[in-house]
Amino acid sequence: MLTHAQALSALQVRGLDINRVTLYRLLDRLAACGALQRHADDDARTWRYSLADLDDGLAPRFECDACHRQFRVAEGSAPTQAAATDLLRTLAQLGHQGVRVDVAIHGTCAGCLPARGASKSQG
Repeated sequence: MLTHAQALSALQVRGLDINRVTLYRLLDRLAACGALQRHADDDARTWRYSLADLDDGLAPRFECDACHRQFRVAEGSAPTQAAATDLLRTLAQLGHQGVRVDVAIHGTCAGCLPARGASKSQG
């Protein structure tokens, strides 16, 4: 996943001279139409963008707060789809039009967790 600044830098390295505000607008539009996924980075209060994974349907995603990698939890697709359908139906009954439901779980991935025995002090 890339932040706006990282995307801008990558484009500039490739010789594309793009205005930073134009890039903000483009990233937001691509996220709004579903081509990109936009995720909040809680620590830095910035947005991170990644390509939308359209094949997973509504699989919940787990995002590591340490390394920002994302993992799809495909086994949760059916229950998540049922919950999303209920939420969208409830919104429709209230007169709202829901567009999509994003399910994210934040935590620390197995690769970023300290070794199980490393935190024990020897005494």
